[in-house]
Amino acid sequence: MASTAAGKQRIPKVAKVKNKAPAEVQITAEQLLREAKERELELLPPPPQQKITDEEELNDYKLRKRKTFEDNIRKNRTVISNWIKYAQWEESLKEIQRARSIYERALDVDYRNVTLWLKYAEMEMKNRQVNHARNIWDRAITTLPRVNQFWYKYTYMEEMLGNVAGARQVFERWMEWQPEEQAWHSYINFELRYKEVERARTIYERYILFRTVRLALRSTFYTSLLSTLNAHEFVCDFSPL
Repeated sequence: MASTAAGKQRIPKVAKVKNKAPAEVQITAEQLLREAKERELELLPPPPQQKITDEEELNDYKLRKRKTFEDNIRKNRTVISNWIKYAQWEESLKEIQRARSIYERALDVDYRNVTLWLKYAEMEMKNRQVNHARNIWDRAITTLPRVNQFWYKYTYMEEMLGNVAGARQVFERWMEWQPEEQAWHSYINFELRYKEVERARTIYERYILFRTVRLALRSTFYTSLLSTLNAHEFVCDFSPL
């Protein structure tokens, strides 16, 4: 009996909770996580830096990265940010031709994405590929002529290159689309920067004529609409119950 008693282990008593009512101040899981982050209780060690020592390792690294990017694109082709990150990574490796190919594939997916056109053209400009940049801007303003940002950047690029005649030609193409007032003012200021006062005056006169015609058309439209509404109201007043 003694040995049996000695072999038994004592089981600690569980403290009973006397007050089972909910606490006045409730703490959520989000609050606990936020406090842990504030107190730096969840600091994770940084990932180890990978050092590439030879060309074979570099090629292996490129292959793995490209596979990761391609997998992300395959999972959701419509996420344009994945395409842009992929192209920018290739650009960082000076693989401009590969980056172009990625941008072109992305445009096949969503040619209406303004950011995609901008990033594509900016890459060419950054790498001093002027003719490629011109080609992209030209395609952009042809595809989406109502996006003013394309026209502004295209004319700015030509002006920075000293191609005044080319910038003027782009402005003329823009005005054919009858843009808003700010676009006309940009064209006028462009000519004034090069002391082309007569050209600026002619553009201003064209703008006044364009504005007059637009206001007349709007006035005609609203007059016609008002007449239609009045006629409809007249019919409703005298319609049989």
